[in-house]
Amino acid sequence: MRAIKLLPFWIFLGFAVTSCYTEVIIDDQIIVESPLNTVALLESYDLWYVDINATTGNGEVPFLQQAFTLTFDRGVLLANNNLVGLGKTGNGLGISVGYYNPLSGAVEVDHDLDGLWLFEIFVVNGNIIELYHSGTNTSYFLQGYQRNSFDYDQVFYDNIQYFLQEYTLWEKVFTSEAGVLNDFDEETYLQFVPISGGGIFRSSIDPAGIPISQVQWDYEGEYQVFDVRNDLTLKTLTLDYDFLGNDYFELYVPNDNTIELYHQDSGTLYEFKGRGFQQYLKSDKGTISRKRTKQQLPVMDVKRKRKL
Repeated sequence: MRAIKLLPFWIFLGFAVTSCYTEVIIDDQIIVESPLNTVALLESYDLWYVDINATTGNGEVPFLQQAFTLTFDRGVLLANNNLVGLGKTGNGLGISVGYYNPLSGAVEVDHDLDGLWLFEIFVVNGNIIELYHSGTNTSYFLQGYQRNSFDYDQVFYDNIQYFLQEYTLWEKVFTSEAGVLNDFDEETYLQFVPISGGGIFRSSIDPAGIPISQVQWDYEGEYQVFDVRNDLTLKTLTLDYDFLGNDYFELYVPNDNTIELYHQDSGTLYEFKGRGFQQYLKSDKGTISRKRTKQQLPVMDVKRKRKL
């Protein structure tokens, strides 16, 4: 059993359930533990952002590795597992992924895909809680927000590398007249495949508009998304082609079905549309999954060249 932490936030939550709680005194602090107080805590915020980089321990809880946010809604567990539709799906709360049962200082989650999980709950501060799973000796840290103050755009931007993976492929629909001819002009389709510790991209020169199942991939290589030094609003993308070298593009996202790649060396702008949206956990093609991992995007020291 994990060492008990002080939970002063529960004192505030305990006023409504004073007839049915148990008090434990530690260092003159009152810890109120009851299923009703667990409900009050979990439902005190509309959204809990899963800070994956703060995770401690060597194990994994699959559905927590996947979720950007969780919502505890009267016994139903909701999650935003996708960046596509973030802020819109489920009125911003995401999709139903299972159920939860509040216990004294703990919560049992029955996930639709991953089954039963028991977590001890500890309050770190006023809006951060820790979910500790003893079976894997792993802790996840959740930051609470109300829906009207949650920065969906920032979450999208901070996790944009996952956005590229949420469509089966990206089809090129526009190439600017401006720009020098280069080998990338011939590419029609891109696909971004998640792998542990990085990513693989595939490309194809097949004709536009053909069924996804008929696309034949001509090339496979590594890709990487970068932050840009001294430019907080820009990301760059490298595609490691043998014949192009490790070339890079400025990456823009006009909406959650479109990416724009500006090739600095040639001055050419390409627009791609996503095809084959993959909703994680629920899909017409069956259940699919993807996990987030601890990572800090590398930084590229370049200057923006595209004029907006």
